[in-house]
Amino acid sequence: MKLKLSTKLFAGFLAISALFAAVVVINYQLSRVVLRNSQRVARSQRITGEATTLLRNIIDMETGFRGYLLIGNEVVLAPYYEGERNLLGRFAQLRNALTDGSPQQERVIRGQYLFQQWAAYSHLLIGEKREALRRNADQTGLEGLEHRNLTTDLTGKVLMDQIRVLFAVFDREEAEIRLKQRQRLQDSISETRVLSVSVTLVTILLGLLYAVYLVRQFSRRISGMVVQAQRIAGGDYSTQMQDTASDELTKLSESLNTMTDTINTNIRQLERRNQELDQFAYVVSHDLKAPLRGIETASRWIEEDMGQSVPAHIREFLVLMRTRVRRMENLITGILDLARVGRTPQADEAVFVRHLLREIVDSLELPAGFEVELPFYLPTIQTNRVQLQQVFTNLISNAVKYHHDPAHGRITIGCVEGPKFFTFSVADNGPGIAPEYHERIFVIFQTLTERDTLESTGVGLAIVKKLVERQGGAIQVESAEGQGADFIFTWPKEARRRASEKPLLSAPSALVP
Repeated sequence: MKLKLSTKLFAGFLAISALFAAVVVINYQLSRVVLRNSQRVARSQRITGEATTLLRNIIDMETGFRGYLLIGNEVVLAPYYEGERNLLGRFAQLRNALTDGSPQQERVIRGQYLFQQWAAYSHLLIGEKREALRRNADQTGLEGLEHRNLTTDLTGKVLMDQIRVLFAVFDREEAEIRLKQRQRLQDSISETRVLSVSVTLVTILLGLLYAVYLVRQFSRRISGMVVQAQRIAGGDYSTQMQDTASDELTKLSESLNTMTDTINTNIRQLERRNQELDQFAYVVSHDLKAPLRGIETASRWIEEDMGQSVPAHIREFLVLMRTRVRRMENLITGILDLARVGRTPQADEAVFVRHLLREIVDSLELPAGFEVELPFYLPTIQTNRVQLQQVFTNLISNAVKYHHDPAHGRITIGCVEGPKFFTFSVADNGPGIAPEYHERIFVIFQTLTERDTLESTGVGLAIVKKLVERQGGAIQVESAEGQGADFIFTWPKEARRRASEKPLLSAPSALVP
């Protein structure tokens, strides 16, 4: 069973979470071991301290006891009785702090037994010393004591030496135990560090491996989709992508494949319809022009048959008829030209704009006195020569056609180079265009003069606008009535421009006169 991407991501998240939870549990258990060993070391230190205090109290009692026997002053017995009071509880505390049945506990029990024997011995002699002092205030030392022989045979000293030896062994054994506990503590700390770092690194490594796996899965398949999208953008509408993962990205690839099929189908339908439209336009133009030519021929036959007998107003009507027929033919031709803009593939070539403009000016047969001024700098562009020629031809011919004083007419061509576009301008000193008509003149069939005054189809500027915009540029006019007109358009510097580039129109002040 194939898993979805969301399931894989969720499973990876759960796995990484479980690994980190395991790291937490392991670290917790290891920390408990470290804490337990640390507590054992602290307990051993506390036991040693209590044993040392207990032995010091016993020694203080012994010192007070001996002093009393020598000088008979009750004051020196204060450490004796204070130690006796403390020792009643200290033996019990030390015994309870040790493990039941352990050698150390047995030593404490043995030490308590020896202390009790010494305490009985010292109590006996202290009592006899008090009785002797009561009978004889001048009594000194051990004189008159009934059991003075206990001191001469060193009974008390032997008991005290045994206690000292016993606690010395106790301290030595506890020091060895504490040393072992410290070594265990160091070992547990080292083990904790090694295991914690190892488990953490393993967890991170597994997480990274799973992340790399997912990234490779995403990257490989998304890269395939990007390649497919680039092929679609490049015009390859038959490309397909195979994806058998059965997850969310599979649905996306299937959508791309469906989109490709749809675009391919639409392109084929569009090409077929364009061919039908081209054929229809050709047939319509041929069928429309045939009767127009018949009308023009009939008007000439009438004029020839009637000869000089044709009245002046009839002759004028016949001339007007032929003029309207020619206008209709030009209109049909202009409509076809507009419809075919960009439909016929044409190769790009290096175009020297200065030579192109000179050819256009020479072909237009300008009126006498009409001047066209070219700038000092004009570039060479790798572009569609025919389309650029159509743009300049329409703009220059319009400036000549609509000039109110051709004998003093002047057209100034300008060019400014930008980062990605050339900005050309065609300025004249004609009658100008009112601002309210600046947008209208680029609409098909729109003219600003009476059709009977000047022959105009109203298609030329529409063709110019369409040609410029198909190249990725833009066109606008800056003019005021009576101040001439300045047509400004941008043309790309490179033959193939990206769709994301936006044309920028330069300000009129930046144009080169």
